[in-house]
Amino acid sequence: MERNMPFAGNRKEDMMTQTERLLFLIKYLLNENNGLRSTEIPAEGAARKRLLRSLMNIRPPKIVSREFLEVQDAYLQEEREQKGVISLSDIQMERPGIYLWQGDITRLSVDAIVNAANSAMLGCFIPCHGCIDNAIHSAAGVQLRLECSRIMERQKAEEATGHAKITKAYNLPCRYVLHTVGPMIHGAVTRRDCDLLSDCYRSCLELAAAYRLKRIAFCCISTGEFRFPNEKAAEIAIQTVQDYQKKNQNGLEVIFNVFKDSDYKIYKQLLG
Repeated sequence: MERNMPFAGNRKEDMMTQTERLLFLIKYLLNENNGLRSTEIPAEGAARKRLLRSLMNIRPPKIVSREFLEVQDAYLQEEREQKGVISLSDIQMERPGIYLWQGDITRLSVDAIVNAANSAMLGCFIPCHGCIDNAIHSAAGVQLRLECSRIMERQKAEEATGHAKITKAYNLPCRYVLHTVGPMIHGAVTRRDCDLLSDCYRSCLELAAAYRLKRIAFCCISTGEFRFPNEKAAEIAIQTVQDYQKKNQNGLEVIFNVFKDSDYKIYKQLLG
């Protein structure tokens, strides 16, 4: 049975069903792109959701109507509730201040989640790509790309490897997103690659502390598309976090978020 969002007045988006919101958003995005206006909208719900995500993924960071944002936010927040939100109390502690959780990072209700971004830092433009950058931007909404674009316009240069930026989280259950660009591996892993990956984790921890955040979730930075060996990446991640926590003792807790069974086994073994 399809649910509406909790009633909050007579706003259009509150009175619409999820199906109506989905169709509205698809039609809006198709109509703003002359080359896509003739696209046929599929009848099946899952195909429509995939089309919406694809349209959001390829959309450049440009002005959007308030009506679109209101309907989009209502739609994404309902999708978030249907997926289910995970809080720290749902996760088992592995070591003091360190947790391990396998699942979709966009479900975590923490102070911040970490996004493995690329140097353009505008999110993934490949429709429905399986990377975490795509998943985070898709669940947050088009506002996230707009904010990232403003940051990059001010910076006037690509994001350097090992640094971190912070943005709002919009329709995610967390409060903020920390964006970091990890090293991309071309051949054998070098000492410099390891140092840069460690810098990614350290930069995120320092940025989180600067914003007085207490709970952040790391994805497996640089693995997958960037080809950093998973076990070595996990070793660096755990060592960097533990060194930081020992040195600072500011109460900052870390969740290592993994998606694949193989990564879960690696972290579980390393955390003992």
